[in-house]
Amino acid sequence: MSIKKYEAFVKTVQMGSLTKAAEMLGSTQSRISHILSDLEEEYGFTLMNRGRGGVKLTEAGALLFPKMEEIVQKSRELDALISDINKADAGTVRLGTFSSVAVHWLPGILQAFQAQHPRVEVRILSGDYHDIDQWINSGDIDVGFVTLPAPKDMNTIQLAKDPLVAIMPEGHRLAEQDAVAIESLRDEHFISLLQSSNHDIHRAMDKAGVRPHIKYSTKDDYAMIAMVQQGLGVSIVPKLLIDGRHEGIVVRPLQPDAYRTIALAMPKQQPLPAVSAFAETTVSWLRENGIAK
Repeated sequence: MSIKKYEAFVKTVQMGSLTKAAEMLGSTQSRISHILSDLEEEYGFTLMNRGRGGVKLTEAGALLFPKMEEIVQKSRELDALISDINKADAGTVRLGTFSSVAVHWLPGILQAFQAQHPRVEVRILSGDYHDIDQWINSGDIDVGFVTLPAPKDMNTIQLAKDPLVAIMPEGHRLAEQDAVAIESLRDEHFISLLQSSNHDIHRAMDKAGVRPHIKYSTKDDYAMIAMVQQGLGVSIVPKLLIDGRHEGIVVRPLQPDAYRTIALAMPKQQPLPAVSAFAETTVSWLRENGIAK
């Protein structure tokens, strides 16, 4: 049954006139009359009596009217919701992020996104690189911050390159150098993230032919920094991670240079418009703040 037939019936009852209903629906009186006749023929009983004084519902028509009115209203709500979804004015963005982005980028990105799309809900899951890859592949999140190269079967948007730096406790012998050669870390007590969360650092050390003496491993970025502050060893971390957190540690650039490339990753299927809007806002915010070109 076409919703248009319900609309014609409901509007005619509301206006009390075929002529007025036709005007409201942008149709003609004869067309509305024909629609109502078709409806009555389909149902097998009369819905309304038409006369000079207007229309009057039959008992059957009175029984059906509230249901048809509800269907028409729900149809309008459905159309409005579909429109809102297409305009990124409704929906939920399930976002995966790692700690450095969550602390330094995400608050600004969310502020910009919610200003443009206040009715969209954002749900945030925090984890490491491995967690986010798994969440995207399993469909638990719609979009996630990752580092490149990302696993296969993902669409990615490159965002920014983040230098890797050496960190050490104050007074450490390497703190006297302007830059730290990766090779010089070979015999140091090294504090590392778990292998699944430390792709960028391990690639840099593998490239330099260095196998670190890993003394401690942790999944927590800031626990690793705290261990360095307490003099338990040295580490290599992304620069973004330690922005504003230099107390008790010394930060030096690496030789040769190394970096991680931060990106947004999404499943290959067509994302919800709100997810695409979040990605666009992220890129815009990073450019406006001089982080990405």
